[in-house]
Amino acid sequence: MENLESLKRTILDEIKTADSLKNLDDIRVANMGKKGRLTEMMKTLSSLSLEEKIALGKQLNLVKSEVENAILAQKNILEEKELNAKLAAEKIDITLPVRPETQGRIHPVSKIYEEVVAIFGQMGFDVVNGPDIEDQFHNFNALNMPANHPARQMQDTFYINNDPSKPFDMDQAFVMRTHTSGMQIRTMEKQQPPIRIIAPGRTYRSDYDATHTPMFHQVEGLVIDKNITMAHLKGCLYDFMKAFFELDELPVRYRPSYFPFTEPSAEMDIGCLKTKTELKIGAGTDWLEVLGCGMVHPNVLRAGGINPDEYQGFAFGLGIDRLAMLKYGIPDLRTFFESDVRWLKHYGFTPLDFSSLTGGLSNNGGLTR
Repeated sequence: MENLESLKRTILDEIKTADSLKNLDDIRVANMGKKGRLTEMMKTLSSLSLEEKIALGKQLNLVKSEVENAILAQKNILEEKELNAKLAAEKIDITLPVRPETQGRIHPVSKIYEEVVAIFGQMGFDVVNGPDIEDQFHNFNALNMPANHPARQMQDTFYINNDPSKPFDMDQAFVMRTHTSGMQIRTMEKQQPPIRIIAPGRTYRSDYDATHTPMFHQVEGLVIDKNITMAHLKGCLYDFMKAFFELDELPVRYRPSYFPFTEPSAEMDIGCLKTKTELKIGAGTDWLEVLGCGMVHPNVLRAGGINPDEYQGFAFGLGIDRLAMLKYGIPDLRTFFESDVRWLKHYGFTPLDFSSLTGGLSNNGGLTR
């Protein structure tokens, strides 16, 4: 027993003087490992009488417990010491100047958003925002889209179960909004004409290629008043496109189309010149589709609580990401969302490149080329 007490004091002294975690672990293995000193003493218990086995076993367990506690305490001390040394060695000199190459950039989508708001703001449009998760009434039903409409199928639309405790019911589920048109209905529900708004924001559709992504940005516009005609729609969009592309003249044309929420409906094309290596907006022999538009369908006005016999209106929708691709020569939509710092450094804008009609929209193309 005296040898056990002596061994305990020796081990505790070794633990107390350990100056590194590795040294401490070596002490643990030497005494409590498979061939450690305390382990070897435990193996001798089988050769003793019952009384001796009980007495010695009790003492060995007490010694092991003291050694384990001592190792743990010393380990905490050494870990704190190593951490303090590491923190002291990694101290940062915050007096160093900021390096120019680390300057952040404004994303092209944010820049186009500013440009669109600046132009329509000058025209007297208000900006409205709404929820990304929308109910089917505002996203589909009120926009004259029946239950069997192809756009409502699950391969095109992201549905969300609004009650996880029950089986999924497509008719009752919420959706990730497929357009910002729902804000047209929400605005009509809260406000009587005259109405002049744009609704920019994120939208979601199940699609992915060079010109489509599952999440993209869109801006939709709505004007409602008495005696609104297709001529007002064409004049508004023509003025917008000229201001956006910063051109004095821009060829445009309107092709008949179909949208369930407008009647008549049209798609707007702008003139351009396409070559193998370049797309130039303006006078040329080619045409490029840029947006969809039309006169608001009477059913949509009724769904928003507005009398279609008294008021008329027009609506339009265009993709913010695609406008950025056209104006700044970005070939692939998917790169917008890949978080590549090199891409953002090339196509991004400096923080002071803000957009206004008086100060300039693109600031002479604030790109880093």
